[in-house]
Amino acid sequence: MLRISKFALLVSIVIVGGSHTVRGAVLKAGVSKVDITPPLGLEMWGYERTSPSIGTLDPLYARVLVLECGEKRLAIVALDYGRTFGPPLLQHLRESTKKSSGISYLIVAASHTHSGPAILDEYPSNSPPAWEMTALEKVAKAIEAAHQSASEARLGTGYGVCYIAHNRHHVNPDGTVTIVWRNPSHAMTAPLDPTVSVLRVDTTGGKPLAILVNYSCHPAIYDNDNLRYSADFPGVMTATIERAFDGQPLAFFLQGAPGDVDPDFDGTPLDQGAAKMCAWTGQQLGVEATRVAKTLQTSSVSDPDIAVSEDVLTFHLRWGLEKFRQGLQELAPHFAATWEPQVRETWQLPVSTVLINKQIALTTMPGEPFVEFQNSWRDRCPVHDTFFLGYANGYYGYFPTIRAAAEGGYGGGNSTTWVEVGAGEQMLNHAIIRVYEMLGRLTDTPEELKK
Repeated sequence: MLRISKFALLVSIVIVGGSHTVRGAVLKAGVSKVDITPPLGLEMWGYERTSPSIGTLDPLYARVLVLECGEKRLAIVALDYGRTFGPPLLQHLRESTKKSSGISYLIVAASHTHSGPAILDEYPSNSPPAWEMTALEKVAKAIEAAHQSASEARLGTGYGVCYIAHNRHHVNPDGTVTIVWRNPSHAMTAPLDPTVSVLRVDTTGGKPLAILVNYSCHPAIYDNDNLRYSADFPGVMTATIERAFDGQPLAFFLQGAPGDVDPDFDGTPLDQGAAKMCAWTGQQLGVEATRVAKTLQTSSVSDPDIAVSEDVLTFHLRWGLEKFRQGLQELAPHFAATWEPQVRETWQLPVSTVLINKQIALTTMPGEPFVEFQNSWRDRCPVHDTFFLGYANGYYGYFPTIRAAAEGGYGGGNSTTWVEVGAGEQMLNHAIIRVYEMLGRLTDTPEELKK
């Protein structure tokens, strides 16, 4: 059963209420980028590897966009990591950037590259490793730099299509599930979301500041034999866009809902052309995003606003605690020793919903949502322009649909799913309600009392 904490309810009332939206102000934007490649010798994310990192294929970055309207300041941080920092460090980042830059709301989203460093929610004696604290400090300074450089801006959105991925969750005629990791023939699969969603941010003079690309696909082209850091195909995508614009804008990859979506060249060994496959995949996405971005006409509105709802929803562990531990030992014994101490019987999941100029809606999930959630968000959201961010503001495993949870398979029925069945549907419904409230189409007053 879903429960919303008293704190979350209080936050929601304050945020959605009429006093939240700042009117009569201008919309401003600032961007920044910082290298957050960690030192060598760390355990890597995403696979069971027998050795720590030994090198770097390409740098890992944090990209920052700060949007401001009056006193409301929203920072969106895109990390080239497998997951975000844990809750204590995220809270530290919120507090420090509020003091230094007046940041009201913070969304930290990871690309989910499988060639980044391993990150935990909590560490022994509450002492995160030094490299992680260093990365956090760099991100805080990048947010401050973006805020300091913010200038009046205008926005534009557009959409394209790119087929570089497939749905790996294949249901057989007898009802069993087969996980199809690779799809080198590019066979069509479903469900899928090939949509390339683009948000372009310009100065008032038409100079591009940022190009944000929202797409759903696991960055997992490099297999577990790769022991070097890499942003995987999103790194190629961002570089492709920036070259096409002569380095003027900062390109962002915002991961969507790829819980059951893999690149067609998933898990390619190094000696079988992983680098080539990574380059091809990123270029395909980058070229399409560039095409869309170059066709966009950005514009400003006479009465801009930024509305944000930051809620905390309470869910339970899907399995009995002992069964979960046993399943984790069977599934990933290498990770069990580090993951088990962080297992909870109750989970506090953050969900952020943003509405910009009453035209652009964005929502987040703190883990690996199946792609149907992104499709549903686009279909059901009451505004046309929608962006869906997975791996945002935390990491709590997979969020399969109810049907996928019943069907089973990796990400659906094993110990990669931590949170109770139906959590994804309830988070999505919550976000849709929030957008209706922000639009003033849902209120706490019955119709007969409005007469």
